[in-house]
Amino acid sequence: MTGVLRIEGLSVSYGGALAVDNVALAVPAGRIVALLGANGAGKSSLLQAVVGLVPSTVRQLSLGDTDLAGLSPERRADAGLSYVPEGRRVFPGLTVRENIEVGMDAGAAERGARVAGMLALFPDLADKASERAWRLSGGQQQMLAIARALVRRPRALLLDEPSLGLAPRVAQDVFHRLRAIADDGVAVLLAEQNAARALAIADEAVVLAHGSILLSGAAARLSPDDPVLTGLLAG
Repeated sequence: MTGVLRIEGLSVSYGGALAVDNVALAVPAGRIVALLGANGAGKSSLLQAVVGLVPSTVRQLSLGDTDLAGLSPERRADAGLSYVPEGRRVFPGLTVRENIEVGMDAGAAERGARVAGMLALFPDLADKASERAWRLSGGQQQMLAIARALVRRPRALLLDEPSLGLAPRVAQDVFHRLRAIADDGVAVLLAEQNAARALAIADEAVVLAHGSILLSGAAARLSPDDPVLTGLLAG
């Protein structure tokens, strides 16, 4: 299926201990899949395995017609995967504009056009294009990290705990942007501990516990107050 990030039979082990156990899921273009779970559930390991940052075994890992298994992280990025890690990890000494440009391989005119597009998508960054990233607020740094990932025009965007450390109003603004990004045709896989916020924007939800999928379904049918879901998220 064109534009689908498809994962089947993915497992990750650290020193013989399974962190992710035979996970299978699909993220279609234009949809958000919320990956929920307590600390240690395997969310980060799953995302890092998909983008090639940790070793894994997998039966199928593909983006559209492209087989990602065995490719380096750089080749996976070239194929259309972008990743926003937990903690944002912007380059503090670079300006906002430089942070956005750093991942692009394009001529000056194309770089300028893409940066302008990101500043239009994240207006809070528009008047700070020449500011060093360390001077930004936490919410602005998160927006910058997402803009840096999006400027490559990915087909799939993976995010790890984007609301971590953000004030509720700022987190709501970031999540509103994520919904707009998906509506523009990007497949979004969102790992998040704030179930209520994630379910509010997601199309589907997958709950991990001890590295395995224990619950999945339409986000609209899951309530963050459901005792079964609450128990799974408590670890």
